[in-house]
Amino acid sequence: MEKKHLEYPDISAYEMLRQSMEKHADYISYNYFGMKRTYRQFVKQVDECAKAFLALGVKYGDRVSICMPNTPEAIISFYAINKIGAIANMIHPLSAEPEIKYYLNISKSQYVVAIDIAFNKINHIAKDTPIKKCIVVLAKNSMPIHMKIGYQLTKGRKVKLEKSDLILHWNEFVKLSFNYNENVESNFKGNEVAAILYSGGTTGYPKGIELTNLNFNALAMQSFEACECLKEKDKVLAIMPVFHGFGLGICIHTVQYFGGTSILLPQFSAKTFDKLLKKYKPNIIAGVPTLYEALLRNKNLDGYDLSFLKCVISGGDSLSVSLKKKVDNFLKEHGANIQIREGYGLTECVTGSCLTPMDYYKEGSIGVPYPDTYYKIVKPDTDEEVPCGEDGEILISGPSVMKGYLDDEEETNKVLRKLGDGRVWMYTGDMGCMDEDGFIYFKQRIKRMIISAGYCLYPQYIENIIDSHPKVLMSCAIGIDHAYKVQVVKVFIVLREGISPSDEILSEIKAHCEENLARYSWPYEYEFRTELPKTLVGKVAYSKLEGEERNKNER
Repeated sequence: MEKKHLEYPDISAYEMLRQSMEKHADYISYNYFGMKRTYRQFVKQVDECAKAFLALGVKYGDRVSICMPNTPEAIISFYAINKIGAIANMIHPLSAEPEIKYYLNISKSQYVVAIDIAFNKINHIAKDTPIKKCIVVLAKNSMPIHMKIGYQLTKGRKVKLEKSDLILHWNEFVKLSFNYNENVESNFKGNEVAAILYSGGTTGYPKGIELTNLNFNALAMQSFEACECLKEKDKVLAIMPVFHGFGLGICIHTVQYFGGTSILLPQFSAKTFDKLLKKYKPNIIAGVPTLYEALLRNKNLDGYDLSFLKCVISGGDSLSVSLKKKVDNFLKEHGANIQIREGYGLTECVTGSCLTPMDYYKEGSIGVPYPDTYYKIVKPDTDEEVPCGEDGEILISGPSVMKGYLDDEEETNKVLRKLGDGRVWMYTGDMGCMDEDGFIYFKQRIKRMIISAGYCLYPQYIENIIDSHPKVLMSCAIGIDHAYKVQVVKVFIVLREGISPSDEILSEIKAHCEENLARYSWPYEYEFRTELPKTLVGKVAYSKLEGEERNKNER
């Protein structure tokens, strides 16, 4: 299959947006609950925000954290930070306090843009971080007037901001732009870092991934080519969050590149999926497999015409062959003459780097690599290629591959290696194979990681939290099968000498997890053991526990 070569401009992500605005000035850039902004209006908002950051004291190379769901303020902040040559540090707003503290400290962020529901958590740990100001965005800020009233009467009433000198409200922050009268140029280059996103690295502990302007711009251009069907004014359902490479790289930056409309959704509920489709009639949906399971279960779409859909993509987790067949049948039954297309990628290359072709599918395959992206299958942790059809570790090389892990040269050198062909290859830690036609097949992760509803959960991090409980001697977290989330976390716990399992101790440990872990990574099941199985070198044999759970389910 012949691959197309693209020419990548040596510019910032902001400059790519601005150039898109020149072509699509009066097209709708984003739609937030019916509140729409054109490309011209969006870039004006970004430019004002950039001046406000400069007036606040943000400088080139500074890291500014964004702790937001998918709202206009989140994407305005991302491009504004990029315009002035600063770096956006993306944080999940539902992260627990210790996690937020870790992300702020590792990035050395002095400023953070945060949704109101995250502020109190930030306030509690601020003294242990470099934070000077928190720009607080009220959830109702950008909503249309009728929604603001409804929100304030329901959810908004429950949000009580603690009094703090840290607070700078978004509207007051934007007014700072009036005090900055200098011209702001954005002549930053492709190799400069645009954002820090988080993933597990090879250690299983969250690593800051430095992604450059080129990484984002190349992804946008490659995704446009690989999809083959995207056109100006296409509407894309931006369900995937902006703190995730899939959400920021595909649902925002790629859409803004080709002149489409990002339909911003700060929160997704499977129960209301039918209403979203009927209200917005999106042309493109990009989401995780659990999203499509929700689609199949939604009875309110019976007999509804979905012919407006022209591209449906699944990524972030493995799409089973059986689920693909069910979704394909569902789409055809509802007038959409398309197939669901599976993508594959990692945060270390922003997101997707491989995609099922538009009208062709090989069972079990995740498709073919993006333009200018190369795959190699080797014996794990070596540079020795294996023959076609044989399993090995997946390596990726191309312009979307990260600059490296933040302040971690040792971990970066493990993952990014220059091989004999002169290329820098990323060792993914994933097993797979390639057939003679260049189609890639993903098998399993070598790295110890649990994928739950599209979220990457790191067992070692969960274990560290549980082991910090004074009554716990040691723990082991594994992924177990779940009908809807694909996998959830189960933990095996050995208590300290002299302490016996009880409902009271279980409640204590659960509360400890709920206080120190993000909700999406809370363990689903707990089991007390007197000891854990060990390998020959004395490590906990988590694979043995995984095997026990599998055997239990097969009985």
